[in-house]
Amino acid sequence: MKKPIVLFFFLALTTALVQAQIQTPSASPSAKVEQKIGLTDVSVEYSRPSKKGRVIFGNVVPFDEVWRTGANAATKITFSEDVIFGGAEVKKGSYALLSKPGKKTWSFMLYPHNSTSWSSYTESDVTPITITTDAITMPEESVESMMIGFDNLTNHGGDLFLLWEKTFVPIAIKVGTDKAVEASITKVMGGPSAGDYYSAANYYYTEKKDMKQALEWVNTSIAKGNEKYWVLRTKSLIQAELGDKKGAIETAEKSLAMAKKDEDAAYVKMNEESIAEWKKSK
Repeated sequence: MKKPIVLFFFLALTTALVQAQIQTPSASPSAKVEQKIGLTDVSVEYSRPSKKGRVIFGNVVPFDEVWRTGANAATKITFSEDVIFGGAEVKKGSYALLSKPGKKTWSFMLYPHNSTSWSSYTESDVTPITITTDAITMPEESVESMMIGFDNLTNHGGDLFLLWEKTFVPIAIKVGTDKAVEASITKVMGGPSAGDYYSAANYYYTEKKDMKQALEWVNTSIAKGNEKYWVLRTKSLIQAELGDKKGAIETAEKSLAMAKKDEDAAYVKMNEESIAEWKKSK
């Protein structure tokens, strides 16, 4: 009887040891830096290797060879809006930021981010966005841990920089702040949109608030070019709520015709049922 018990405890101990994981600090700890430039959010996720007495560029990181721009996984950069990155037009989204360090100039390659394996990008069929920038050698004391940050911030741009050892590499970023602000000004100064009026009218109808106000808003939405069958459907319901069954039927018939043309069976059914009900109660 002892053997099964001993075997049980042996298996339990083995399972516990396999499942247990010893946690130790990473040699190149992960980091994330975020910066709002104008109205655009830019973030970089990377791992920070350290010098540890080594010669980095030209040795640990060879010149003129593709590098992950950090350690471990491919460095990831994300833009919330379209930007001009180092002179290249870049659409909003996340990218793997690879680089090719040189003695005086660096090249950076942006690949659409879809993997943590940086080597998969160098073999990718996707043509990367490539930019070239000058590297600056600093005479000051050497920087121990690689650093990525932002500098020279204005409403319209700034610099993303990489700093390690005695090498400083800036990349200019330009953002469309002026265009975005002008569009916002035009929208706000122009008053509520057709969609805003419809949303307000629909909310008032749903919550059974002031139906006269709801009708005024839905009519304004339609007058602003928002004569859609779902908008007309809401108007007909408001009219019926106000006791105007004749007007509700006329509006619902317009909505019905448009829904049939768009082959929206749900709205066809709702309108036909409402029209039949209102005709009975006229």
